[in-house]
Amino acid sequence: MAEKVSGGSRGKPIRCRAAVCRKPGEPLVIEEIIVAPPMPHEVRIRIIYTSLCHSDLIFWKMMDFPGIFPRILGHEAIGVVESVGEDVNEVSEGDTVIPTFMAECGECRDCKSTKSNLCSKLPFKVSPFMPRYGTSRFTDLNGETLYHFLSVSSFSEYTVIDIAHVTKIDSGIPLSKAAGLLGCGVSTGVGAAWRTANVEPGSTVAIFGLGSIGLAVAEGARLCGATRIIGVDVNQDKFEVGKKFGLTDFVKAANSENKSASEVIIEMTDGGADYCFECVGMASVVQEAYACCRKGWGKTIVLGVDKPGSHVSIPSASILSTGKSLMGVLFGGLKPKSDIPILLNRYINKELQLDEFVTHEVTFEDINKAFDLLIEGKCLRCVICINYL
Repeated sequence: MAEKVSGGSRGKPIRCRAAVCRKPGEPLVIEEIIVAPPMPHEVRIRIIYTSLCHSDLIFWKMMDFPGIFPRILGHEAIGVVESVGEDVNEVSEGDTVIPTFMAECGECRDCKSTKSNLCSKLPFKVSPFMPRYGTSRFTDLNGETLYHFLSVSSFSEYTVIDIAHVTKIDSGIPLSKAAGLLGCGVSTGVGAAWRTANVEPGSTVAIFGLGSIGLAVAEGARLCGATRIIGVDVNQDKFEVGKKFGLTDFVKAANSENKSASEVIIEMTDGGADYCFECVGMASVVQEAYACCRKGWGKTIVLGVDKPGSHVSIPSASILSTGKSLMGVLFGGLKPKSDIPILLNRYINKELQLDEFVTHEVTFEDINKAFDLLIEGKCLRCVICINYL
């Protein structure tokens, strides 16, 4: 399909294929759609590789708003700029880019500050539309609107993304199928250890949940020089997988000799871990992680996405008397345009492991197999080849 639009498409709608989610929980449908040209401050991108994240899975199954259908999911990808709208100066046609669900406008108080990655001009929200205009760039062949997802929608041969959500990649760096993982999962985990927690050399880390995000936290903690990295999960097999990313110890989440995971960690660390990371998305696990971070200086970082309306309950006396910190973070606290290039260079220099997260690959036509693999717990990241170079 991409060959049909390889030339003369600038400023015109493109007809291409997309994997459309028509109803919650049903297999995606590969169909032809129309992708409108970019508006001012927008970029139209030819997606080369994308991958499936747990967030895609959550919203694929979600019955109520912000679940909305028909929708084009996908938000972890790498691609090439096909055309740009007015007032776009950062990228040009042919540039390799990584889209992100987090914006960095570079103009607002938050983007100019080193203390935050939460752009206030284009704040994070799960909107079904483009962030500046509140409209969609996708329609099906019957003229029906197709909704966006996390400002990216990478399960399409072409997509339109606001320039604030696009990070340009140096032209000297080869286009890698693993590099797209920096658009969400790996950046979130590594960034949480590196930027948010600021894990120190020689410290002890506990990670609750050893999916891709948790293992990326382990990778980040390893890079920061942590000497003890404890993984907590219901699946013992995750320990063997996690060793390559720096895990040194494993605690089974359910219980160990009638003790909770937090009690076991407190004993094995002589008082608790310096840094705890919740990567599951459950209020009860947040409480467990907080319970086993060390009094006086321990930090608990929440990365997991819980169901809407969930509440964490921690005694106020504990907050007052223990001196611990509890905080949440999006995208690991990273600023996409400045931090992704740093991580990419560390990957090129063989310091940061990315390829090891890619356990499976499928063609665009087999995208539903990626969902099956993730649901069955058989993969970390499954890369989907959308277009061939």
